[in-house]
Amino acid sequence: MIDKTKEFLRDNGYYYKKTYIRPLMTPDNVYVFRFGKDKLDNRIILRYGHGWTGRQRIKEIDLRLHKQKHPRVFKTENGLLKYLQGHLSQHEEKITESNHETNHASL
Repeated sequence: MIDKTKEFLRDNGYYYKKTYIRPLMTPDNVYVFRFGKDKLDNRIILRYGHGWTGRQRIKEIDLRLHKQKHPRVFKTENGLLKYLQGHLSQHEEKITESNHETNHASL
């Protein structure tokens, strides 16, 4: 469904796992993409529905990077890709720095 995002993740060395959720109380369908380089600790939650022609329409895309308190919400895949291209490498650097600091502090 979000082919450009999947391609971006694969090209940059990220692994992902896709799971499908069908909520009982709402007519929306939900896909959850867990992704990461070592651990699958980042999430993209995709809420979508179907139009009267049967075509899938994305209603909302939520992005939670590792340990983020509030998700980033996007309406389109292009907005998500722009954010990922600008922030994902910076986010990975912060995580590796914090892991190195915790390792040095425990020694």
